[in-house]
Parts: sequence; C-alpha cells; structure tokens
Amino acid sequence: MCFQSYFSSVIMFQYLFIIISLSGAYSWTDNKQRRFKDDFLFGTASAAYQVEGGWDADGKSESIWDRYVHSRPEITPDGDMACDSYQHISRDVQMLRELGVDFYRFSIAWTRVLPTGFSNKINKKGLQYYNDLIDELIKYNIMPMVTLYHFDLPQSLQDLGGWANPLSINWFEDYARIIYDNFANKVPYFITINQPNSVCIDGYSGSFAPGINSKGIGDYLCVKNVMLAHARAYRLYQNEYKVKYQGSVGIAISVNWVEPINNQTENVKAAEIARDFTIGLYVSPIWSKDGDFPPSVKEAVASRSKEQGFHRSRLPSLTPEEKTLLKGSADFLGMNHYTTVQAQPSVKKYPSPSLEDDMLVDFAQSANWTQGASPWLKSAPFGLYKACVYLNLNYDYPPIIITEHGWSTGLGLRDGSRVENLRGYMTALLFALEDGTNVRGYTAWSLMDNVEWGAGVSERFGLYEVDFDSPKRKRSPRVSAHVYRRIIEQRIIEDTWLPSSLKMDVSMRRMGKDKSEL
Repeated sequence: MCFQSYFSSVIMFQYLFIIISLSGAYSWTDNKQRRFKDDFLFGTASAAYQVEGGWDADGKSESIWDRYVHSRPEITPDGDMACDSYQHISRDVQMLRELGVDFYRFSIAWTRVLPTGFSNKINKKGLQYYNDLIDELIKYNIMPMVTLYHFDLPQSLQDLGGWANPLSINWFEDYARIIYDNFANKVPYFITINQPNSVCIDGYSGSFAPGINSKGIGDYLCVKNVMLAHARAYRLYQNEYKVKYQGSVGIAISVNWVEPINNQTENVKAAEIARDFTIGLYVSPIWSKDGDFPPSVKEAVASRSKEQGFHRSRLPSLTPEEKTLLKGSADFLGMNHYTTVQAQPSVKKYPSPSLEDDMLVDFAQSANWTQGASPWLKSAPFGLYKACVYLNLNYDYPPIIITEHGWSTGLGLRDGSRVENLRGYMTALLFALEDGTNVRGYTAWSLMDNVEWGAGVSERFGLYEVDFDSPKRKRSPRVSAHVYRRIIEQRIIEDTWLPSSLKMDVSMRRMGKDKSEL
C-alpha cells in the first residue's frame, strides 16, 4: 500500500469512528479527555423581537413581524411584550454573569433606532437602550456581539418592496453606518444578517414575515439583495472603522446538515444538490474561489425557468463587480446549527415555480433520533461534525463561530433532554476541533425562553425559563444552565457530573423507559 492510500485509509477510519461515536450523545468509547482551549469563547444569544417587548415604546416603529402578527388573529401577539427585556437589562446581564459566559449575542431592532427606516431620523431613546445594555455587559467583562438584522425589517421599508427592492442594499448600508458610528468603539463582533436562508426563503413563502407568497421569484431577488447588503455593510466597516477599532464582522447562516437517506447514488446526489441550495447559495459567494452562487443551483434554476417559459433565470446573476464585492466579505462565518435532515430525490409535486421545485429533493428525519418540542427539531450530533468537515473541504477551513445551537422543550426546570443534546453536540464540536475545524466560539440558543416567531411561546429554548404569566416575566435557571456553566468553567464535557436528583432520571431515559420531559 502506498503512503497516500495508507494515509487516506487512516483518515477514513477516524472519520467513521467519529460518526459511529456520535450516533448517540453518550456512546463514545475512547477514553481520551478532549478539552476546549483556554481562548475558546462561550456565549449565549437572543434577538430583539423575541425578547425585548416594548413594540411601540419610546418612538419605536412597526416592524414586519409586528404587522405580520397583528394582522393574523390566529397568532397570539407574544412579541408585543415578549420577555420585557426592554425594561430588564440588569436581570438579563445578571443571568449572563451567573452562566459565566464570555459574550452575549443580541440584535438591534432597526425600528427602535431608525423609526422611518431611513437615517434621516435617529431615535435617541432607542440608541440609549442599546448603549445601556452594552455598558452593563462591559461592566462585567462580557463582550457584546451585535447582530444588525434579525428578521425585523421596518414595515415602512417593506411597503417599498423590502428585500426584493435592490435599493434595500443602500438602506441597510445607511443603517449599518448609524450602528457603527454609535457602537463600533465598544463592540468587538458584528453580525450583519441573521440567516438570509430564513429571511428570503421563509419570508417569501407566505409562512414567515413579511408573509408574501412569491416562491421562486421574490425569494431569489431577496437572496441576491440581502447578500449584497451584507457585503456593503462589511466593506463599510472594513474601509472606515477597521483600522481604528479592530473589530470583526461576519454573517450568520443556517448550516443544518443534509445527509443522504442511504448511500444509493441518487440519494447521495440529492443530498449534494440540497446542500448547494440550502448552504452553498449563501456561503459560496463569500468563501468560494469565484465569489458566485453554486454552479448546480444556477444550472437547475436556469433549466427550470426555461421550461416554465421565462426568458431568463429566476435566480438573478451576479455581475463581476458584485462578485468582487462579495468574495471574502466576512471575517468569520456565523454557523447556526440545530439539526440534520435526510435527502432523497423528490416524489412529491411542489408548487411551480419554487425553490423546492427547482431543487427536487424530499427530506425526512430518522425515527431513531430524539424529538424536540419543535416539530422540525431532532437531535443528531454527528450532523454538526459532518457540517464542519463539509465547510472545511469546500471552503478551505473558514473561521467559524457557532452563533446558534439549541434545543426546545416544554415547561419545567428539569430539562434533561436539553442537557443530553448540549453534551452530545459539544462532544461533536470537540471532535471537529480535533480534526482541524477553525471554530472559535459557541453560542447557546437561547439565554431565556422567548417568542419563537409564529410558534409564540409554545416552544421553549431557554437556559432560563420565563414565566410569561408573570407581570415581570420572572426568569428561573434550568438544570441546563447549571450544566452549561460547568462546561464553561471546566472546558470539558463531564458525563458523570449531574445533580443527584437528575442522575436516576437520565439513567432511566438511557434504558429506554417512557418518562416525561425532565
């Protein structure tokens, strides 16, 4: 056997061992103690609409989520008050201190800072709220990580076409300038856009604010404009603020893993095209060599567009200048990872035109994976490892911060399934780090129960439980909060460390007993 073949065999054996090891959160068999390095950053996160409340307080204007919820009687307007974080800065920061995190990722509500959506009118009370939050974080040595846009576009801009209007690129750049002018001296990490995948594909399917059904057309217009808006905001910081403040600017993209349902050739190809549509469409323009959308996506959309009678592809092309603007336009990749899906060629009939009809892939999830409280969420820790390997191989080891990972439960402080999920995924992360993935930090979603968009408060992702019936929105730490704090302190995953009251329950779950949520 030649050296190259031997080396490849060793790598493949190690890869298979890791995947088998991560098939369950507690099933790894080697005795090696893996440890997060001392400079690895731990944090937790929230988003403005999901926690702040005060939807029209102190000059804040209406966002697309305010309009979306208020215009649908079937949806409870939980975001109007949410966790009332607008009134409880000190308690929120106290929770972060209790956890011992290095950073807190939160978003700024565009409508709270610029009520008209434009830079002609700046709301000083809105700026003051974020100034107070940032100062309170810095007071206790907690780094602020600021997301400029987390789904809540000003409704005034949506009335002008929103992200489907190419002028949205200018609007976002102007907004970013206001944020940089006021906070670049205090904030070391900025994230421009959170999950353009959700902003565009969900937002233009009718099921997510702004609730416009323009599948296969509006969503692709949005993708191009959002990505260019990100790039302009990045270049703005790079050109006018980087030298003085030395901060980092990235983008947060949903990178859930897509696995073939089995190793048959057609299913492997289905998984590949699905990854190009769900991941590559957003990652490739920044980290690929040519700074463009994936060739497979361009070809698929162009082919289907021609069949449907369109004179040009429904996916707008990028000009040479736009490719140059996009390529390299991030200091780090914010990786939002929650779950894994299994792919196979489609046997369903999807609306035409639509991204689903262009992609022609059906998704499933294994019945053997643990189910979360959210219908879309199942635990498959190996998917995080595979997603990291995929990014390494396809995009040359990009710097990564895991900007979201979490697990939903029902009510209750004894959240054993979240503890199990946290340990499983963080073990997968340690394997990925050991194999060279350049992950610099991990962010638990979320600090506290919040408004999960259209699902309201029915799905609980918080390390802290929030009593939404309490006038002051009382926050209480779950078991997972104590476990996460212990991981941060020790920088290892201790399978044996559990509160004595929880050990028997977890043992029963491992033995397959039918026990209610811990």
